[in-house]
Amino acid sequence: MGGGGGETTTALGEPLLTKKGRAYRPRCPGCRVDRLNAEREGVFPLKDLFLIWLVTITCTLPIQSLFPFLYFMIRDLHIAKQTQDIGFYAGFVGASYMFGRAFSSTVWGIVADRHGRKPVIVLTLVAIIIFNTLFGLSLNYWMALITRCLLGVMCGYLGPIKAYATEVCRKEYNHLALAVVSSSRGIGLIIGPAIGGYLAQPADKYPSIFSQTSIFGRFPYFLPCLCISILAVVALIACIWFPETLHKHNEDTVDKSVEAVEESLADTDTEENGNGGCLQLFKNWPLMSAITLYCIFSLQDVAYAEVFSLWAVSDRSYGGLSFTSTDVGNVLAASGLFLFLYQMLVYPFLAKSVDHITLVRAVAILTIPLLASYPFFPALSGFVLMLVVNFASFMKNTFSVTTITVFNILMNEAVTQDVRAAANGIAVTLMSISKAVAPAVAGIIFSWAQRRQTASFLPGDHLVFFMLNVFTVTGLVFTFRPFFVRGSAKH
Repeated sequence: MGGGGGETTTALGEPLLTKKGRAYRPRCPGCRVDRLNAEREGVFPLKDLFLIWLVTITCTLPIQSLFPFLYFMIRDLHIAKQTQDIGFYAGFVGASYMFGRAFSSTVWGIVADRHGRKPVIVLTLVAIIIFNTLFGLSLNYWMALITRCLLGVMCGYLGPIKAYATEVCRKEYNHLALAVVSSSRGIGLIIGPAIGGYLAQPADKYPSIFSQTSIFGRFPYFLPCLCISILAVVALIACIWFPETLHKHNEDTVDKSVEAVEESLADTDTEENGNGGCLQLFKNWPLMSAITLYCIFSLQDVAYAEVFSLWAVSDRSYGGLSFTSTDVGNVLAASGLFLFLYQMLVYPFLAKSVDHITLVRAVAILTIPLLASYPFFPALSGFVLMLVVNFASFMKNTFSVTTITVFNILMNEAVTQDVRAAANGIAVTLMSISKAVAPAVAGIIFSWAQRRQTASFLPGDHLVFFMLNVFTVTGLVFTFRPFFVRGSAKH
């Protein structure tokens, strides 16, 4: 046995990596990463974590960046005949991204398991640069709908980046790397709408900088999309320093004795994982129960994100807050700042002190009274209103990020490396379906709620937030046995 690296040595002097019984091959990118990790014991993977953070937050920003200005965009595209119909059309634009991603995520996961994590990540960044920019330049409703859908189809990063996070670092940093993915996604889902709120309609908000005759005056929703696309260019350049982690053992670079050892160990690994490839994953109940819960809470989270923005900018006569897109941006920016501090300072302590699923249950229980209080906010005004809205927004987004982080950890614990990207691809596909349904249904319910302000049961927006709580309670119930089963695969 080798010293600190935990490797054996062949007759040719080549180390045999103990992980999965793989022989070291100098042309295999996964072997190079494994060997590098074996040599850097005690070294904190700062560069790897930063690159994961940069790519994840960049790919997440476009998902919800449109929500603060979507109400105004639909209004300006003149597709809605009545003000009450804006939410209906906005829901389908919000859902189109997730519909596109639902169709492709499993495929991207399989591609990443066969050809590498890095190519899929690079293609996603290229798609953001192209389709997110075109969305900001939309000339009509259908162009906005199609470009968002294509952006979703090409967004294949999420499954591969989760697999990559657990492979590029040493095992003791795996949970930290997954937490970076979850926290950067959570922050991106907050900062994205903040960017949309601040930078939409710049010619109206900042006339001294942007004129009405400039491209930003003629396309008032282009600037936030352009800024995100520029960041995607930066992330694409940073991918130069992304090492590939997938093992590619097509060439014969070791002697037969090593191949015999590797084959025998590979047979053992096959027995552990079971036969059937991706189909076998559907029989992995710890994985599927975690994915189901992930989908339920994701549906509620995205429905809330759309409802919050539509509700905040709608007129007080319809039960809203009469906020501008800048007001929404201010609220979400403040939430993002405090969310970052929470992820860095508070969540690590909670993760060590509280069992994962217990933490999810506590979050779900606290979410119920929080959402039930939202319809009463229009009775407030001024500083008190802003204080209450900011606090509620921060708490709700904190709860969402906590559950996302927990389920990412549980899903990756339930599978082995060779099917991890595929497993995450399945999770993203099913989650995307739920997230695609969420904005469309939320938009329809929101439009319906605005028409029933004087109803005797759940009038106005009380109906909307009640429906959000229905999914919260459903998720809470599903965290208990016999439905939820926690497992841990051998890695």
